[in-house]
Amino acid sequence: MAPHVLADAVWPAVPSGVLVLVPVGSTEQHGPHLPLDTDTVVARAVVQRTADALPASWVAPPVAYGASGEHAHFPGTVSIGHEALSTVVVELTRSLSLWAGRIVFVNGHGGNTATLDTALRLLRAEGHDIAWTACGTPGGDAHAGRTETSLMLHLDPARVRLGAAVAGDTRPLPDLLPDLAAHGVRAVSPSGVLGDPAGASAEEGSRTMEAMVSATVRRIGAWTVDYRGRLADPARRTGSVRR
Repeated sequence: MAPHVLADAVWPAVPSGVLVLVPVGSTEQHGPHLPLDTDTVVARAVVQRTADALPASWVAPPVAYGASGEHAHFPGTVSIGHEALSTVVVELTRSLSLWAGRIVFVNGHGGNTATLDTALRLLRAEGHDIAWTACGTPGGDAHAGRTETSLMLHLDPARVRLGAAVAGDTRPLPDLLPDLAAHGVRAVSPSGVLGDPAGASAEEGSRTMEAMVSATVRRIGAWTVDYRGRLADPARRTGSVRR
C-alpha cells in the first residue's frame, strides 16, 4: 500500500497540513469502445503520478460523478448536475481543510469546468488554500476519440474495445459547442464519439499522460491561481515548454 493514498491509510498515519490531490471525473458514455469511467481513470492516473513526483502529497478518493448533462440521452450515463457537484466540492473542501494544507482538484471532465470555477471562487473567498487544474490535452479531439482512446490503451488496455470503435463528428470543439449546448451529444453524434479513434496507441497515450502530469506538477509548484481558482502553467506563459 502506498503511504500517500488516503483510502489505504489509518488516521494516525495522516499528517496535518499536507497537500491533498482530489481527482474529479465522471460516469458517462465514451462511445461504444471506452468504459463509462474513462474521465475518472484519467484524472486518478494524473493525480497518482503527480503524487509520485510530490512525495509529501496525499491522494484522495476520486469524485466519480460529475456534471454530464450533455450525455444524458445515452444509457449508462450518471450525472449529478452542476448544483450537486458544487455542493460536493464545497463540502469536501471544508472537511479536508480541518486537517489538510493545500487542496488541488484535478479535473478529467470538461463538463465540470463551470462548476469548479464557481465553487472555488466561493471557497477561496472563505480563505481556503485551494485551486484546481484540468487534465488538458491541447490539440486533442473532443470526446472518446484518438486522445482518450490512446490514454486508455496506455492505462487500462483490457477495457478498451477497439473492434467497436467508430469515428464520430470530427469538427473542432469550438465548432461543436453551440449544437452540444442546444441539443446534447447524441443529436450531434449518435455513437457518442466526438473525434476519430483511428490511429490511437498506447505509446501516444503514454506521451500524453506524461505531458499532463508534467503540467500538473509545474502548476502546483508555481502556485499561481487566478480569480476562478485555476492554476496557471508557468511554462505555457513563457512559451519555454510545449505540452
